[in-house]
Amino acid sequence: MSAQSDGPRKGSLTIDVLIPAIDKDIATLPLVIDSLRHHVQHRIGTIYIVSPQSTGIRRLCTSKSCTFVDEKTVLPITKNHIRYGTARWDRSGWLYQQLLKMNGDKISKAPFFLVVDADTILIRPHAFRKDGKTIFYYRSWSQPEYFRTYRKLMGVKAPSPKSFVTHYMLFEKARLTRLKQVIEARHGKAWYNAIIQSIDRKKQFGFSEYETYANYLYSKQPSRMILRKSLNKALHSRASSLSQKQLDTFAKSHRSLSFHQRKVYQIVKKKQYSAK
Repeated sequence: MSAQSDGPRKGSLTIDVLIPAIDKDIATLPLVIDSLRHHVQHRIGTIYIVSPQSTGIRRLCTSKSCTFVDEKTVLPITKNHIRYGTARWDRSGWLYQQLLKMNGDKISKAPFFLVVDADTILIRPHAFRKDGKTIFYYRSWSQPEYFRTYRKLMGVKAPSPKSFVTHYMLFEKARLTRLKQVIEARHGKAWYNAIIQSIDRKKQFGFSEYETYANYLYSKQPSRMILRKSLNKALHSRASSLSQKQLDTFAKSHRSLSFHQRKVYQIVKKKQYSAK
């Protein structure tokens, strides 16, 4: 998958990109970046890699012409301020990464920025804006706790019939800022503290930034949203092991590939399908 420079074929809209990452993502991250430059059908301004201090990721940013952002500069809190786990599991870092994404409006210079998980590559062309509307990619299953937390935060039930947890999403800075203002006004505290305190900390999947933002927009102006199936496929092989022929084959039926090793997600997903 070779990188392509952004050209006139990508239209007039310029978006930034934000990718939270840690050292374990270094092997996949170059492919993620290349896939964005190849398949995103908008001009890309700056690709920001948000990470703890890391020589390896800084070096990668230099080689891929990306901007390194020290995650400690993004929020007034760090991962150490979050206590979300038990003796058997710890989701503090997972939650912290979502809060970093939700403060992307403080990083991006463009009015729109695309958040992409560091383990997901695009394998087909993707547009995220059309006719003044934002395109959201969706799937058919989610975690019940995401919606319980949404109701605690917003005071209403999440309205969308779909799930927006699809590993990437275009955020509009002005509307993201407004969402956080609404949360702060309702709870009388910083938005990130409201989120942390609204989670059932006995459950592993207590919050989704994608689900929260998209459902907030859906509750306001669903007509400004275009919904498309995500067609994402999870793989347990290494991204670098796939040939171009394999990628082309996957692209016939999928839009993106994710290379995470999250067995717990697979277990939960199987349980949900077997219960239907």
